Amino acid sequence: MIRRAKISEIADILSITKACAVKMQQNGIFQWNEHYPSKQAFLKDIQRNELYVIEENHIILGTIVISTLMDDEYIPIQWLTPNGNSSYIHRLSVHPNHQGKGLAQGLMDFAESHSKKNGFVSVRLDTFSQNKRNQRFYEQRGYQKLGDIFFPKQSEHPFHCYELVL
Repeated sequence: MIRRAKISEIADILSITKACAVKMQQNGIFQWNEHYPSKQAFLKDIQRNELYVIEENHIILGTIVISTLMDDEYIPIQWLTPNGNSSYIHRLSVHPNHQGKGLAQGLMDFAESHSKKNGFVSVRLDTFSQNKRNQRFYEQRGYQKLGDIFFPKQSEHPFHCYELVL
């Protein structure tokens, strides 16, 4: 089941993202670290009603943020659609013990359906240039790679921006 996250679940959510960070680092992908994702980011997501969790048997297995805000870093990108009517995906995670079961696909299906239902013309996101698995994941879903941005607190390597026109 996918539903909005509750503030009382922040500790569980952070344990999932920390487990994901460890697994990525073991695979040579230094995308998430002590700065990101942060408790403060998740608190803002909850305040804006943009953080969702996927759960089974009342256990949170993953997260996704479906936002209406465009980060300033995205401004230089030549998007496929005009700015102002897109949703933005952030902090997609599935606990490593539950990866490979289609949960990330389910979260993205939900995000794309939610975006379409709410009248958005596209879904935008970024993923780490060193994370080839994520790039394949989004490209197989029909996302188009459009340009690169940088988050210096996370990595010296760029993040690729993607968009899916709904």
